Amino acid sequence: MPSNAESPLLLAGLGNPGAEYARNRHNAGFMAVDTIHASYTFGPWRSRFHGVISEGALGGRKTYLLKPTTFMNESGRAVAAAMQFFRLPLAAVVVMHDEIALAAGKLKVKTGGGDAGNNGARSVTAAIGPDYRRVRIGIGHPGEKHRVSGHVLGNFTKADEDWLVPMLSAITEAAPFLAKDDDSGFMNKVTLILHPPVKKIATKDDASR
Repeated sequence: MPSNAESPLLLAGLGNPGAEYARNRHNAGFMAVDTIHASYTFGPWRSRFHGVISEGALGGRKTYLLKPTTFMNESGRAVAAAMQFFRLPLAAVVVMHDEIALAAGKLKVKTGGGDAGNNGARSVTAAIGPDYRRVRIGIGHPGEKHRVSGHVLGNFTKADEDWLVPMLSAITEAAPFLAKDDDSGFMNKVTLILHPPVKKIATKDDASR
């Protein structure tokens, strides 16, 4: 198996296939990968590995974008099949998915850890082990356990668009850092895009000092 530096990157977004699920909160991973696909030079989607896959490059590194079409709770079948075919180490696998344990509009990148109730991440963990890299896109918790299913399978609202669109744009712009295995750089770039530093306006008092 090649070293991580020599390996292509497999960037998988999780979600449910079909137009009826396209705007669901649970499809945040699909949305992120679709935005990356539209923003860089990637080939057409092809049906393969229990999903659809597209080949291109991020940050000069060959990259495969993958969207499982198995439905969320069997996402691991697609990720494992692609990983095994391309003979990739775990460190070359990045999975993007929604996260109810994070507030809406928050983002976290982590290697390994628990799945926080996300059935897609749980399926991937069962298929390849827990130590892959994860981009967790916060969608917030509805507050009561019995409302979780309706929340994640509900569509993003107009109010959600205010943070979702900038978040997807920031993820896309920062994506080359993931290809460089620089997860901290990725997070820093996303934060800088979403929360740029406030420029101090010079005053006469400043000029006289």
